[in-house]
Amino acid sequence: MSVIENSKVTVVGAGSVGSSVAYAALIRGSARHVALYDINTAKVDAEILDLAHGTLFTGSSDISGGSDISVAEGSHVVVITAGAKQNPGQSRIELAGVNAGILRKTLPQLLEVAPDAVYVIVTNPCDVLTVLAQEETGLPPERLFASGTVLDTSRLRWQLAQRAGVATSSVHAYIIGEHGDTEFALWSHASIGTVPLLEWESEGHPRMTVDELDAITVDVRDSAYKVIQGKGATNYAIGLSSARIIEAILRDENAVLPVSTVLRDFHGIDGVALSVPSIVNSRGAFPIRQTPFSPNELALLRRSADALREVAGSLR
Repeated sequence: MSVIENSKVTVVGAGSVGSSVAYAALIRGSARHVALYDINTAKVDAEILDLAHGTLFTGSSDISGGSDISVAEGSHVVVITAGAKQNPGQSRIELAGVNAGILRKTLPQLLEVAPDAVYVIVTNPCDVLTVLAQEETGLPPERLFASGTVLDTSRLRWQLAQRAGVATSSVHAYIIGEHGDTEFALWSHASIGTVPLLEWESEGHPRMTVDELDAITVDVRDSAYKVIQGKGATNYAIGLSSARIIEAILRDENAVLPVSTVLRDFHGIDGVALSVPSIVNSRGAFPIRQTPFSPNELALLRRSADALREVAGSLR
């Protein structure tokens, strides 16, 4: 599918994550026009200049932006990464208060210049911020959602692929729930090619055990903390996964991705943003309501909902 004609994505926030989203969108050709916005004029201008110097090698995509909100005008997609970054040892939930304040200030300004855009929140804790942003703006849930566990799912598939000796693209498995400490793997639907995960074996790659899968889940959940401990931020993989979401929207792909929308009576869960398999297209993100869960998985999803509901309530 071709990208929306003259498509434009604006990335809000020129920190390590926002700059990586803009870079990934440029080199993947995710949109015809990529704009970068930040209130720090010197920082955003420098990032734009650095990216612009490489546009000889990015095909038809171009980069613009600055510290005036008008740079987002006419955007089809707005990706919000602005906020305080997660420090070593700090949970995503601890970021909630300060980043909620930034979002409340920025969103009304963005809606003035890009009223018809689909909004994707990457700023953490993205699930909690999505609920607050949806309440603040009144946008339909499908038009304002979070990147959710798209990155966590990529981390999971990479780990499983390494263990099974196959390409990452041949692993079919999802991390769902909170993008954070209560996330979990949807093991009941996991497979490699057509083979259920626990039945997979090949030369040099014996069958996996349930205990091994549990350990992989914990490793995936905590992997961001490891990266942050070593280099101060996660940026490349979230840049790539955000670009993938942008493409699903601009190409009207109907791609199934585990993004985080405010759920309405989803298996009895209401008013909380959680990642579940969703159809993503030019109109936004739509949870797949007929997704089946095992009793244990449904209990874990509700645990995620309860944890996030408590945090969101404390910020209102």
